[in-house]
Amino acid sequence: MTHANATDRDLTQGSIYRHMWRIGLPAALGMVFNTLYNLTDNWFAGQISDVALSGLSIASIVFALFLALGMGLQSGTSAMVAADVGSNNRQQVIAWINCSHGITWFLSLLILLLGWLFALDLLHQLSDDEQIIGMAWDYTFIILIGNVFFNLTSCFAGALIAHGNTTSYRNVLMVGFVANWLLNPLFIFVLDLGVAGLAWSTLIIKAGSAAYLWVVLKNEVGTGSKPAFNLDHWRQLLAQIMPASMNMLTIIIGGFITIYFIAQFGDDPVAGYSVGIRIEQLLLMPALGLNAAVMALVGQNYGAGNLERVKEIYHKSLKVAALVSVLFIPTMIFLSPLMMTQFSNSQGIIDVGVYYLRADAFAFYGYMLLFCSNAMLQAIKQPLFPLVIGILRQMVLPIGAFYVLIEGLGYGLYSIFWAIVGIVLASSLVALWYTRTRLNILLDDDAKTSEKMGAEP
Repeated sequence: MTHANATDRDLTQGSIYRHMWRIGLPAALGMVFNTLYNLTDNWFAGQISDVALSGLSIASIVFALFLALGMGLQSGTSAMVAADVGSNNRQQVIAWINCSHGITWFLSLLILLLGWLFALDLLHQLSDDEQIIGMAWDYTFIILIGNVFFNLTSCFAGALIAHGNTTSYRNVLMVGFVANWLLNPLFIFVLDLGVAGLAWSTLIIKAGSAAYLWVVLKNEVGTGSKPAFNLDHWRQLLAQIMPASMNMLTIIIGGFITIYFIAQFGDDPVAGYSVGIRIEQLLLMPALGLNAAVMALVGQNYGAGNLERVKEIYHKSLKVAALVSVLFIPTMIFLSPLMMTQFSNSQGIIDVGVYYLRADAFAFYGYMLLFCSNAMLQAIKQPLFPLVIGILRQMVLPIGAFYVLIEGLGYGLYSIFWAIVGIVLASSLVALWYTRTRLNILLDDDAKTSEKMGAEP
């Protein structure tokens, strides 16, 4: 590693904005390709048949529920590893990575067991068509068998992000997107595996991604990662991983809740909202990049004891979030009709999607603020509050607000969208207050400790 690269990787010094750009941009680009990867699978499923597309759609919902159990591996691993990267404790860094590797296999076996017991029943809850269920199970069964490759990729990516390396993860997502275009037609049309071919393609790509990131991580830390068990390390890692995983689960459940209430107004509103959400997710990719940058920067500086710099990172992340919002809010307001027409020709679907995007543009900075605050709290090892605010924002408040607006007051479809805006903005303000409070407590405690040490003879 050259001196310049070593300086870039040391996030405890140098320009915070430069580090945010260097870490955040590859992370954001990687997530764009990850989203495009999923769209590619949908396109190929549609080439098989409408039944195949329906099967993939319900399969995606079910396996996402199970894979959510491992979705906190990336952020949880990053939080624990980054602190010891910042304090230059190499042996502890390796210990965290190996224990996270061990937890990965444990969670993967648990996901496989739960999926074997409950996945088929859940598919039957989502469709009455046995042909659709059969195709969905073909896909889901294969993904469940190989779910460990998803989780290993998350584990190794989290460890690399803690070192300030998001480029490698971006690379596997970009290459995976291209490989998916090559493998899907091979498995579907040449080998005649149908929807199952989509799953085999994904499994091969995820296995290759995990292997590549393992090699990169080996070069980063000087030794290959292997599963390890240490009760204290597992306890601390799980305290970071599980709240993040449960937070992801609340997002999935929250989507079900919103669609349940929207479905009362017909199929077009559901389709319009679903397309609008997909477009919004693409526009929020910079938030995911900023999230990765904040995790790495705060984690290393927190571990090094640079608490004033931690506070500075948070404040500057909010400024970057404001800049991104200034760029993307007008896009949501003025270009939403053009973007919606790329997904549908139905005017009813387009109108709903456009209204949703224009309404939710008012909440865009709120989303950005939530991402920054959650990343900050995760990095300083305070993962429970993001889970609490996630449960309130995704489940408790929407159920109450939607029921009152629709059932109680008789308001129409668009009241749901404005309720979402209000809930996001209120949640973001609470997250801002709580995060600043935690930072001030950390700084006060550090000052008291320094004062006490200075007073000792």
